[in-house]
Amino acid sequence: MKLSVLDLSPVGAGVAPSRAIRDSVELAVLAEQLGYERYWFAEHHNMPSIATSAPEILIAHVAAKTSRIRVGAGGIMIPNHAPLHVVETFRTLEALYPDRIDLGLGRAPGTDPVAAAALRRSDAEVNHQLAELLAFEDAQMPERHPFAQIAPMPSDVKIGAVWMLGSTLAGAQIAAALGLPYAFAGHFAMRHASEAIALYRHRFEPSRRLAAPYAICAVTAICADTDAAAEDLAAPIRIAVVNSRTGKRAPIPTVEEAKQRALTADERAICDEFLEGAAIGGPQRVRDKLQALAREVGADELMLSTLVPDLGERRASLERIARAAADQ
Repeated sequence: MKLSVLDLSPVGAGVAPSRAIRDSVELAVLAEQLGYERYWFAEHHNMPSIATSAPEILIAHVAAKTSRIRVGAGGIMIPNHAPLHVVETFRTLEALYPDRIDLGLGRAPGTDPVAAAALRRSDAEVNHQLAELLAFEDAQMPERHPFAQIAPMPSDVKIGAVWMLGSTLAGAQIAAALGLPYAFAGHFAMRHASEAIALYRHRFEPSRRLAAPYAICAVTAICADTDAAAEDLAAPIRIAVVNSRTGKRAPIPTVEEAKQRALTADERAICDEFLEGAAIGGPQRVRDKLQALAREVGADELMLSTLVPDLGERRASLERIARAAADQ
């Protein structure tokens, strides 16, 4: 069972977002030591509970502090960036850290409409931006295109690995048509995972980048000493999800604060949808859930998202899961 990590640098109550960023770097170094396959940083903006607004900078820093683990973006959100800049940024990263950099491309802005408007400097439709990005990377810009004479630098390096991200069938179809590896956002949309990955595999067209389909499924995973302790650690995530979905801007609360808040039926439904498929429990329970999930959705690899702000708890969770997976 191949395991990787998706990090959003969760920000807890009373914790500086800059501390959350530094915690993520420490956790990435540990993930390499524990044998995880890759470590990806998400891109989100204007969210007080998530600090990963500049994944490309975190990628460079973590790659410099590690030697084996693949480091990447899960993802770079296409509407927020000029395609040429993305290509040149990730070629530069590949030049510095050969065969270790992943570029995951997302089609959503990863933020609210106001912040999206502040980030966006183009009226181009997102699939047009994706096509332009790949045309720059593959040197396939149409001859009469105004950008045809642009050579992205460094020109002697290609982006290490390009991934298509998605939480719907649309992303799966694009990944399949382009012959790209696919990463499904099951950590918040698991109900669509099996259908999306099956569609991706069925429609996959081999490309120079990838001969056969390869799919990652992200999953919320929290592993404590006991099932009950893990459920306690998950309680703040439930409140954070409700806050985010209902427009309340706040860091992730403490376990004690979260357990004191009574959720309405509608709020519980929001939590249940977000945490569908999550692996929360002691080591054996989490291992069994992850194994069953990989089989159920047809994933080649699982990517663990642990939105627990406490660094010690996140470290322990990754350690327990790594040990449990090794003991299978």
